[in-house]
Amino acid sequence: MNEVKESLRNIEQTYKLFRQQQFTFVGALQHTRENAHDMIKPVASISQVQSYLDYHCNNSTDKRILNMFLNICDDLSKLCHKLETVRSGNDITNGILERCKLLLRHNNDLSTIRAKYPHDVVNHLSCDEAKNHYGGVVSLIPIVLDCMKEWITHMEKLPLRMLCNVSGGSAVSEKRTPQDALTRAAISQTPPSAHLEAQTSTSNKDHIQAQGSKHVQKKHLNDTENHSGKLKGPWKPPGR
Repeated sequence: MNEVKESLRNIEQTYKLFRQQQFTFVGALQHTRENAHDMIKPVASISQVQSYLDYHCNNSTDKRILNMFLNICDDLSKLCHKLETVRSGNDITNGILERCKLLLRHNNDLSTIRAKYPHDVVNHLSCDEAKNHYGGVVSLIPIVLDCMKEWITHMEKLPLRMLCNVSGGSAVSEKRTPQDALTRAAISQTPPSAHLEAQTSTSNKDHIQAQGSKHVQKKHLNDTENHSGKLKGPWKPPGR
């Protein structure tokens, strides 16, 4: 988890530099769209930006800023896959992760997404630019960053038994029934002296019961002999 947090912080630092150059980014998109004769439809996917860079970009400034955008998206995509190997989550965290993966898919349509407060990237665009051209593409990175931070927040609230191996990518989830957990807790909390005392007490009880049983058997035998002796004596008629 610490490795994930560190990676996310590094991406956020890079994004801060990119955000400061938003006008340069929008200008690069404008130039390449003109070269591509693609001025009607909005910039709606990562693959579209990649195509502008590969086939319609003519100056180093535009190449630099478009590359910066694509590299951040690539770093976010790699981090998204790493999140799957950190811990096995629940429905909430899995849903957040799936949303991140969808947003970062190269052909996913970004035209309808908008970053909201406290992000102000859309506010830096004109109404026409925000609505019809660049509102979605400038919103992509801040939305994904928010989703990943939300994922970390939820994961840190989950039990540690759901930890996974980050380096190996193998998930280890130990499942026990509540009754098993209670039994293990009771055993672990009982001191060794208590176990010995319980065993000694049980042994003493068994010994007392055995002695009592012998005593009853002996008394029964004596009673039988006394009764038999009375019957075997000579018979005398009652005196007159």
